[in-house]
Amino acid sequence: MKTLKIGVIGLGDIAQKAYLPVLSAQPGIELHLHTRSVATLHRVAASYRLRHRHGSLDDLLAEDLDAALVHAPTGLHRPITERLLQAGVPAYVDKPLAAGLDDAAHLADLAARTGTGLMVGFNRRHAPDYRALLDHPRDLIVLQKNRAALPAEPRTVVFDDFIHVVDTLRFLVPGPIEHTDVRTRVRDGALHHVVLQLSGDGFTAIGVMNRSSGSTEETLEVMGRDAKREVLNLSDVIDHRGGTTLHRRGDWISVARQRGIEQITLGFLEAVRTGEFPPVTDALETHRLCEEIVRTTVGADR
Repeated sequence: MKTLKIGVIGLGDIAQKAYLPVLSAQPGIELHLHTRSVATLHRVAASYRLRHRHGSLDDLLAEDLDAALVHAPTGLHRPITERLLQAGVPAYVDKPLAAGLDDAAHLADLAARTGTGLMVGFNRRHAPDYRALLDHPRDLIVLQKNRAALPAEPRTVVFDDFIHVVDTLRFLVPGPIEHTDVRTRVRDGALHHVVLQLSGDGFTAIGVMNRSSGSTEETLEVMGRDAKREVLNLSDVIDHRGGTTLHRRGDWISVARQRGIEQITLGFLEAVRTGEFPPVTDALETHRLCEEIVRTTVGADR
């Protein structure tokens, strides 16, 4: 098996706690790290005993990479991913692909024109307890992803956080979406809550984010045919069908596996080896819906 040279760009919490533990455990992978902070670069590389450290994107690209994962701040996603695609380097971009639909569409178009693989990190599609819901009746889907004391600028909230709710609902709905409704509360330029409703033939899906909820939590419920299943914080599953049954995440199951990060990362590496990447058009549709949500906040400040 050929050794793959894989770049990791951006070494914040998500890279350190979720992706590097998965990547560093894989055989046949040569990791090359890059971040703007020299101190962080050497500290993280030393903690994983990695010797390939690059202080600039130019130095990283000179390594003739087989692929790269982008975990830099959202505002840097377009310029970094653009450089990768222009160099013919397949890219995995932690959500969102960009902070707006136009930039995301530009990158998707560039990937198509250069024939270079491009994936977006919607890990919840790979979380085992969420994927298992595809086998359950889903007449009504309710997903809440709340935060404590975090109202913020609408585009940041929607594209950096609520996008997970949008994409997960799109993944779980059992048919074509025919109607979309958005409700928001914006005060002094900050988004306090957003409610998204998607509906189609025989189903309704509701996504809620309250940035002033008093707690950080994620709760997903699917209902239909006199049954309900809840997934709490992607780890505990509660079944309701004439009684209540609780299933907890096993003690030895890693957080990365439970949240689908391990699976999507391995899927990306397999796509790099085979050259068969899923189309990015579906991820682009999630960004289109997020752009629509942001536009509803214009004039909504009160």
